[in-house]
Amino acid sequence: MPTVTATDRLKVLFAGICSLILTLGIARFAYTPLLPVLQSQTGLNDADAGNLAAINYLGYLAGVLLASTTTSLARKDMYYRVGMVLGVVSTAAMALTDQFLWWSLFRFIQGLAATSGLIIGSGLILHWLLHNRQKSAMGIHFIGMGAGIAVSAMMAMLLGDSHWQLQWLIYAALATVLAIPALAWLPKPDFSGTKPSPVAETGAPNKLWMLLLVTSYGCAGVGYVISATFMVTIVERIPALAGDGNMIWLIVGLTAAPSVIIWERIADRIGTLHALMLAYGLQLISVMLPVWLPTSIGLLGSALLWGGTFIGIVALVLMMVGKLYPSKPATLMGRLTLSFSVAQIAAPAAAGYLAQQQGNYNASLYMAACAMVVGALLLLAMQLTSPKALASV
Repeated sequence: MPTVTATDRLKVLFAGICSLILTLGIARFAYTPLLPVLQSQTGLNDADAGNLAAINYLGYLAGVLLASTTTSLARKDMYYRVGMVLGVVSTAAMALTDQFLWWSLFRFIQGLAATSGLIIGSGLILHWLLHNRQKSAMGIHFIGMGAGIAVSAMMAMLLGDSHWQLQWLIYAALATVLAIPALAWLPKPDFSGTKPSPVAETGAPNKLWMLLLVTSYGCAGVGYVISATFMVTIVERIPALAGDGNMIWLIVGLTAAPSVIIWERIADRIGTLHALMLAYGLQLISVMLPVWLPTSIGLLGSALLWGGTFIGIVALVLMMVGKLYPSKPATLMGRLTLSFSVAQIAAPAAAGYLAQQQGNYNASLYMAACAMVVGALLLLAMQLTSPKALASV
């Protein structure tokens, strides 16, 4: 096996971070800070704004299902590289029309691209780290999610009220720059060398426990996606905070960047399931703060708590699955991803409809908060039904 240097490791991790900024920060999440501009300059209404978000998540779900159809690393590498290109092209294409049907197609493709960065790219990087006997550094890799949000916020702050078409094109130009290291510095999968020793599968304690986890994760999807889609718009519609939306979005990204590393340490101390309960509780507070305290302090608190928990919840669930199914995590992850994705498709459409009817997002935030309460209760039920499971997760 060729010697792997520290520079090689850093280049691979940087490729992964760039892929996440491209596919999530730009192709997926640039829509959030751009939404107020799109609505003011193109007349996009709240209902259609929610529908575009739902279609994006539908594309993400389609990408997950596509990725699950193969175990071939070579094919996944191809999907990853095609996804980087699709992320750039679909972002540029958003500037070419203001027709809802075309935007729907491009947002769907952007959702597909997000899968290539988060699901496929993360898997390829983990494979590289393990294959080359490098210490797993997935917490560093996932910094790209928060960094992507921060980049989209800083771009929106720089561009201000510039024409919406120009903004999409500038985002596409940045995506093109990011695609270069994302493609060049992630090596093709290497199938040589010694395979790792087989690891015994612990498995979920029972079918009820697994059902509770899958359903709870779906509730987290509802709690996550409302803020992910509409946070900047919610801030901009509070008169005293108009103009602060992108700053709030920047704070979300900066808080999210190190959150996985922090939650990994919390889980080591109190257990993964207990850490997950704590994260659900904090995200519940973050969702309701804009309603309870629609001031700069309330929105700042919401941004800090939401940014600090939403990626952490995903990471903690992945950690739990990894402990239950160390050699074949896809056994449970497929069901979890399906539950989370369906929630992300339905919730934005419902939130957009409610906002269109009521003129604000308060009802949508209450819906998200209720979902988080249910999700937390389901986690508690997991503990009560299988207390011995806490020893393994």
